[in-house]
Amino acid sequence: QAQLVESGGGLVQPGGSLRLSCAAPARIFSSFAMGWFRQAPGKEREWVAAWSRGSPYYSDSAKGRFTVSRDVAKMTVYLQMNSLKPEDTAVYYCAAIVKSDGYYPISVAAEYNYWGQGTQVTVSS
Repeated sequence: QAQLVESGGGLVQPGGSLRLSCAAPARIFSSFAMGWFRQAPGKEREWVAAWSRGSPYYSDSAKGRFTVSRDVAKMTVYLQMNSLKPEDTAVYYCAAIVKSDGYYPISVAAEYNYWGQGTQVTVSS
């Protein structure tokens, strides 16, 4: 049974916007971090952004264009993506670090122990 349920991917023209959603059960939603990763064909999985300890964090490629937020009532994390470029084309994954108290590097995929199924984002004219 899927713990993280993603939605919102699709085809968009360069310069367009998409919003990805990731719904989680309470114990995951309140975890150390919920992050977004992406993986393009032939490339390694890349960290995009995360929400952790009450704040958003962004990779250099996402800064200024993407916004991560969350709706506590809906237990959903969002990734708003603006000014999309062809190089943003990838499968986007939602993930969570659900571990005991401590500090965990939020940009490292291996630290995440829950993953969504992924949603395809294609930026093309």
